[in-house]
Amino acid sequence: MANKALVLLAVLFCAQAVFGVTIISKSEWGARSPTSKSTLASSLSYAVIHHTAGNYCSTKAACITQLKNIQNYHMDSLGWADIGYNFLIGGDGNVYEGRGWNVMGAHATNWNSKSIGISFLGNYNTNTLTSAQITAAKGLLSTAVSRGQIVSGYTLYGHRQVGSTECPGTNIWNEIRTWSNWKA
Repeated sequence: MANKALVLLAVLFCAQAVFGVTIISKSEWGARSPTSKSTLASSLSYAVIHHTAGNYCSTKAACITQLKNIQNYHMDSLGWADIGYNFLIGGDGNVYEGRGWNVMGAHATNWNSKSIGISFLGNYNTNTLTSAQITAAKGLLSTAVSRGQIVSGYTLYGHRQVGSTECPGTNIWNEIRTWSNWKA
């Protein structure tokens, strides 16, 4: 019986790794409540990749500190309703909920209503992506497709392709240009 339980756990663990990604919820990281929300449509054609251009984090505790700092900056200094991105990925390899599914972000002017925004915590002109971060990002994009948030033939852009910025940083830029849905 113990062997069957171990096999079941192994199957469930592998299924999670293949078919989905674990997302640390806003309540789990202690986010503030948004001041308002706008609905984001399903079946979007675009995903936009960013970096926060701030401090890198390699532990869950350090990433939570960065998330709170970013949310405070976006809400208190910029006057936004919430943290700008739909999801963020830490150097710890975790995916953190920002605005989440079906909520319009504030991450790329003129693109917020037609894309999801995914940001890596850190400055990727100097920081480099880990394999865990790459796996998390690809898993998140696959989950977005399976949930119907983005279409399977979505176009992946770096922020610099839709705005006047060096975002998502040179190291992320060089990585995402090798991904199958990236378009020039």
